[in-house]
Amino acid sequence: MPDEKNLSNLRERMESLKDQVSSSGDSSEREEGNNVTAGQIKEAVAASQKPTVSEEKESGEEADSPKGPVGLDIGTSHIIAAENRVNRIQTVKQLNAFFTMPRSKFARIVLDQQDIMYFENDDLFYIIGYSADNFANMFSMSTRRPIKNGLLSPNEKEGLTIVQAVVETLIQKPKKFGEKICVVVPGVPIDGAGPGAVVYHESVLKMFLSQMGYSPLSINEGMAIVLSELATEDYTGIGISMGGGMCNVCLSYLSFPVITFSMQSAGDYIDEMVGAVIAEPATKIKGIKEEELDLSRDPKDNIHTALHIFYDDLVYKLLNNLQRALTSTDNIPKIAKSIPIVLSGGTALPKGLKDRFNKVLDKIDLPVEISDVRLAEDPINTTAKGALIMAMTEAD
Repeated sequence: MPDEKNLSNLRERMESLKDQVSSSGDSSEREEGNNVTAGQIKEAVAASQKPTVSEEKESGEEADSPKGPVGLDIGTSHIIAAENRVNRIQTVKQLNAFFTMPRSKFARIVLDQQDIMYFENDDLFYIIGYSADNFANMFSMSTRRPIKNGLLSPNEKEGLTIVQAVVETLIQKPKKFGEKICVVVPGVPIDGAGPGAVVYHESVLKMFLSQMGYSPLSINEGMAIVLSELATEDYTGIGISMGGGMCNVCLSYLSFPVITFSMQSAGDYIDEMVGAVIAEPATKIKGIKEEELDLSRDPKDNIHTALHIFYDDLVYKLLNNLQRALTSTDNIPKIAKSIPIVLSGGTALPKGLKDRFNKVLDKIDLPVEISDVRLAEDPINTTAKGALIMAMTEAD
């Protein structure tokens, strides 16, 4: 669950947000009883309007030692760190995967010479990040993941250690001890792991970030999209993150997360289902999905036909779960105007996905009026950017 105190602080300032952005008041002055300064709000809103410049972490490239707040998105497929720079949001991405091989002195020399990212544990080398993918391809094997369906995998005993090692390829200890870092966490799944799994996931991530010298807080994944994309709508709307392991949803009103949930069906689900019915490896399906799929055109073969079918299935499940979540609560505020839906994440990237989403949405009766469905400006980096915005509002 998101940190309610932090979101409440932001929400309390939202009614006068536009006036604050245009005013020239003292940004260092704190209002009585409020932990967020007007200057922090202004800076966070300004950050949401900056372009995002992203890069993949190269082997041998030293990790950054942040000089300010950090947003951190620990996803099933990738880990992304975001920092605020003068004229941009800078993000850096690393593959959240690993590959093991027997430890030997000769292998260590080769790994070091080639700037391969790894660590040693027991009698194994754990090769991590993009280096792991390269090694797995060499041996015609698949990488392993420390995150499964959006949460730490119970099947990987070294999962947390892997995540920490991958994070440390992106960021080192902060220049200032206690620097704020906001980590993205999923909503409670409605179709799988219970709330305990989310609590554990969030707690252990915060624990190791504290050990690195940060002061960690968290934000719901769907809420991070809202903060990143809906500043001009006073942070009111629905953020949907369609990732590899999960789809995360948040209905926000004036930056307050009214409804949050996740479902453990997303990009990996599509890959596995298509692979099963076509009798092809899920890794092959994933490659075709990411490089060739165009949902706006008729499918050209059995694989593309199956991809169309299971994309429709995913969207149908997602919107029906949204309908059930919204109609089963009395907590939805009376919103005077229609609100947008923002789609984000790698699974939302194929051309034509938004049109298919709209076709299903037209058949769903939601208790809120939807103004439009839009794709996030930078779907891959949106959640990390939203986490950064939250971290900035809480910085000392």
